[in-house]
Amino acid sequence: MAKQIPLRQCIGCKERKTKPELVRIIRTPENEICLDKTGKKNGRGAYICPNIQCFNKARKSNAFSRMLNVDIPEEIYDAISEELM
Repeated sequence: MAKQIPLRQCIGCKERKTKPELVRIIRTPENEICLDKTGKKNGRGAYICPNIQCFNKARKSNAFSRMLNVDIPEEIYDAISEELM
């Protein structure tokens, strides 16, 4: 039997995709927000397509704050968008 590939939903466009197609943004136990390129870091995660359109849509709708249960300052949004490009 084939191994099932886990699907995750992009918080920007709401499309369901496989984990390797998405980028994970996490809130660490120390309340630090960062990009998790490995997908294995500890913390609360939210998945997003690796393009700036989905990032901007999620940012505008405040989806990151809701998913990560924390208020996110503008400079962290800017740092993450720089890493995505």
